[in-house]
Amino acid sequence: MDQIIITKVGIADLQTVQQISKETFFETFAEANTEADMNKYLTENFSETKIAAELSNPESQFFVASLNGNPVGYMKLNTGRAQTELQDPTSLEIERIYVKSTFHGQKVGQLLYNKALEVASAEQKAFIWLGVWEENLKAIRFYEKNGFVAFDKHIFRFGDDEQVDVMMRREVV
Repeated sequence: MDQIIITKVGIADLQTVQQISKETFFETFAEANTEADMNKYLTENFSETKIAAELSNPESQFFVASLNGNPVGYMKLNTGRAQTELQDPTSLEIERIYVKSTFHGQKVGQLLYNKALEVASAEQKAFIWLGVWEENLKAIRFYEKNGFVAFDKHIFRFGDDEQVDVMMRREVV
């Protein structure tokens, strides 16, 4: 039986992280946004320079999920000042869990999330938090199933569009 392997990655894996980022972000959000906004976002947020800086940040960790040696998704975790908002020393942020659409429903996201919980526990964090687009109901259900509850909202700018992210958290037990 094929097994999904989760591996911590670094700067040497820049191309892999960049490719998965662009592919999965486009698959997930292209239908709901303009082509111009999508192209601008992909170019600015998943450039080699930006991904290299993220991979080099000591307060961020990246984990790639692979099946038979082929990357099918990844996760970005942040602590300290790398966190996008809260920057609470007792928290761990899941900034991204990106899984290629052909692998949805195959537990890749769950395995990545389980790794986040393992990291949070090992680092003795009190809670995990994240932001998820309010219209991404599939992701919201996934996080609720894993014990997350909404605690706030924030605006996510996508081009000229202001979208609302639901901020969710769960305690690490």
